[in-house]
Amino acid sequence: MHSMNEYSSAIQLRSDRWSAMRGATAALARQPRAKEAEKLVADVRKLFESLAVIEPYWAFPGMSAFDYMRRQFEHKSYEDLAFAVGRVTRALTTGAYRRRTIPLERDSLDQEEHDDESMQPPEARALAKPYFEVLIVDDVSEQQERWLRSNVQRMRRSEDPFIYEAVVVPSVEDALIAVLFNHNIQAIVVRPGLTLKSDMVEEILTRYLARAGGREEIDALLPENYGPELCRMIAKVRPELDAYLVTERSVEDIAGLDLGICRRVFYNQEDFMELHLNILRGVQSRNKSPFFTALVEYSKQPTGVFHAMPISRGKSITRSHWIQDMGAFYGPNIFLAETSATSGGLDSLLEPHGPIKEAQELASRAFGSKQTFFATNGTSTCNKIVVQALVRPGDIVLVDRDCHKSHHYGMVLAGAQVCYLDSYPLNKYSMYGAVPLREIKHQLLALKAAGKLHKVRMLLLTNCTFDGLVYNVERMMEECLAIKPDLIFLWDEAWFAFARFNPTYRQRTGMNAANTLRAKFRSDAHARAYEKQQAELEDADDETLLNTRLIPPPDARVRVYATQSTHKTLTSLRQGSMIHVNDQDFKGEVEQSFHEAYMTHTSTSPNYQIIASLDVGRRQVELEGFEFVQRQIEAAMSMRRAIADHPLLQKYFKVLTAGDMIPDEHRESGVTSYYDVEQGWTDMWDCWEKDEFVLDATRVTLAVGGTGWDGDTFKTDILMDRYGIQINKTSRNTVLFMTNIGTTRSSVAYLIEVLVEIAKSLDELLDDASRMEKLSFDRRVSNLMEHFPPLPDFSRFHDAFRADDITVEGDIRTAFFLAYDEKNCDYLELDGSLKEAMDAGETVVSASFIIPYPPGFPILVPGQVVSQEILAFMRALDVSEIHGYRPDLGLRVFTEEALKRVGSNDLSSSPA
Repeated sequence: MHSMNEYSSAIQLRSDRWSAMRGATAALARQPRAKEAEKLVADVRKLFESLAVIEPYWAFPGMSAFDYMRRQFEHKSYEDLAFAVGRVTRALTTGAYRRRTIPLERDSLDQEEHDDESMQPPEARALAKPYFEVLIVDDVSEQQERWLRSNVQRMRRSEDPFIYEAVVVPSVEDALIAVLFNHNIQAIVVRPGLTLKSDMVEEILTRYLARAGGREEIDALLPENYGPELCRMIAKVRPELDAYLVTERSVEDIAGLDLGICRRVFYNQEDFMELHLNILRGVQSRNKSPFFTALVEYSKQPTGVFHAMPISRGKSITRSHWIQDMGAFYGPNIFLAETSATSGGLDSLLEPHGPIKEAQELASRAFGSKQTFFATNGTSTCNKIVVQALVRPGDIVLVDRDCHKSHHYGMVLAGAQVCYLDSYPLNKYSMYGAVPLREIKHQLLALKAAGKLHKVRMLLLTNCTFDGLVYNVERMMEECLAIKPDLIFLWDEAWFAFARFNPTYRQRTGMNAANTLRAKFRSDAHARAYEKQQAELEDADDETLLNTRLIPPPDARVRVYATQSTHKTLTSLRQGSMIHVNDQDFKGEVEQSFHEAYMTHTSTSPNYQIIASLDVGRRQVELEGFEFVQRQIEAAMSMRRAIADHPLLQKYFKVLTAGDMIPDEHRESGVTSYYDVEQGWTDMWDCWEKDEFVLDATRVTLAVGGTGWDGDTFKTDILMDRYGIQINKTSRNTVLFMTNIGTTRSSVAYLIEVLVEIAKSLDELLDDASRMEKLSFDRRVSNLMEHFPPLPDFSRFHDAFRADDITVEGDIRTAFFLAYDEKNCDYLELDGSLKEAMDAGETVVSASFIIPYPPGFPILVPGQVVSQEILAFMRALDVSEIHGYRPDLGLRVFTEEALKRVGSNDLSSSPA
């Protein structure tokens, strides 16, 4: 049997063990020979023992049904057992238990052919009542538990919008394990009889309870505070849930406590109907999607269209003789819901007062922000809105050099003085990592020494990066605020929207870290720690400050913005994005400028379908985001394991680990890989809590240089053209597989089959190859895996675009618009006049953004000096797509005369 270390999630562990039980009991029912039967009996017994540890945390099949099956096993009623186990396993797989009672006796009516949700039409599934489970925490006898369950079932009414079943556990520790194991739980009822400790296996307790604060914090709880503290701890791991506290303590005792996710306190009463109605109301508050509902209702109204959009109500299509195929493909509803009206129950995205306003407020609650704004034209626009709202001409902004191009263009629009930050390079794989905290502190301290700290406005970083590197957001902001207490942070979380709904990932999101810091800065303990460190660091030099974990002052301002491509990792139509705000000075300082920037970049004709999908996507993750993200992580982990364990795949492929992508000095935990063939899975929590950088497990970077194909060829010619597998990101010798909440185990299995087929074809090719063909193959592999061009750092801005030579920031806006006048520019050929000019010692300055794909970010920006390292990198590039570079003309550069005019501030002949 598999041990816990062989699984990265309890969901998959449980699913696989029930599947194994089904196979073993079915084999037993076929009356095998004695020796085989003996082995099967031993296997089934072990499966029962392992499932007995985790089944108490689910309502289905329930412990009474589980004990019934166990008795069948002990009585050797193997055919009855196989039937019951088959029923349970199928119901778990298809979700049938969500819609009806599943009888386990062989003479019960067989409805298995109707069990599978996926076989039902969408209309039927939409009409079914959603199912969830309620966790009741109380140390009760079997008789009392039956009484509790019967009272819960007695409250059901035909008009209830949902159905739910109860799970009863006795202790604080069991409740925390239950909400981490069981994704069906939507509400918790904490009763006064709960205890502290669990009988669960020690290994599992230690592993999972760390997410709620750890065993030490739990052991320190006082008995009278078990209930309130449990509500607070559950808020740390699953903040989307509702809790209801039943207590015998007075109102005065409870009032001053942190009750976390508790929606209501019931004082020493057994009013089951009131509790039942509150549970339904709480779940309904997450289940509502105000704008989607308004749009559905609007589509049902008989409307005469006398405004823009002939396609509204589908009239221009239904009357057509030539485009009926469009109507047939999309169906009528999308056109019935298409309108430019903001009345009739709808709303305006630019000035929301109705359902869009409410939808944004619900999204703010879901993602932990203070304000949330929807965008219908992608995170590129979100980035520009935030930068324009916050950055004034002349403000210094620290920017991750290899960030998305929208940030660079945002700097141009805002007129920022840009201080580019270098990420550590991963030369072997032709990709950049992330910006070390030491580099950021160094730049801030240099600006402080130059008397420019008051001009520093913002730090802009990508979290997580395209390749899956994730910052320690809380520590990064703390140490930066210790140097610049009013610094604004913009976290580009385009690829990280899903992170909010997993306790391990959530701690490294901008909004969660902002809320944590706001609470921390208010505490007396933080004030004492700050005063103590200030005394210790009096007259400290920069090197000491760089080597010290700095503590910010208690009056530091928490000013955090996060932009999110909801459509990239959650349910939303393309270009559906959000801006999340957690800024203590937003109301007083930013709100008006943010409104103006929002109006500048937001269309007056936003797509209502995108807004509705954002609304529904939020609703989904509040109710099942925890489950879907767990399954997403599990799919990626199973992919990592399958490739690492397969001897044939190891010959040509390698899954890059944290050890490959993060240098040792940034991995304080020492964790190098999430999976090891000999030791199994490493618990991610330890490194995600400690390390400066961690690797997002859902993004699987596969080194393919061993195949002799570069990343782009492998992506296009092999995966896409031959097997229909779509991916996005490549580097010189890697491809990136991104799992998401829609990734299934079968799609992972197909990918592994394809990789095995590719590996087999390479084996056969090399087996039949001549000596020269083998030599050619080896050379291609060596060129891809051993001879790689070093990645260049940002060189510098030319002096014409710098205020002085003391600090490194530059005026990218002036350089950008200087290039609008063709007389200011010239073209130099890469292997001709450009190389000659640089060899002659001339200073060559780029007039354009130069963006090779891959890696997909600028290696040159307007006003940047071309270094020998950049020239060598460009000459070594073997990619077909370089934005901003003209192969027929060469590299666009500034003339010497133009640079002299800028230096003398004579721009009269330039449109800038």
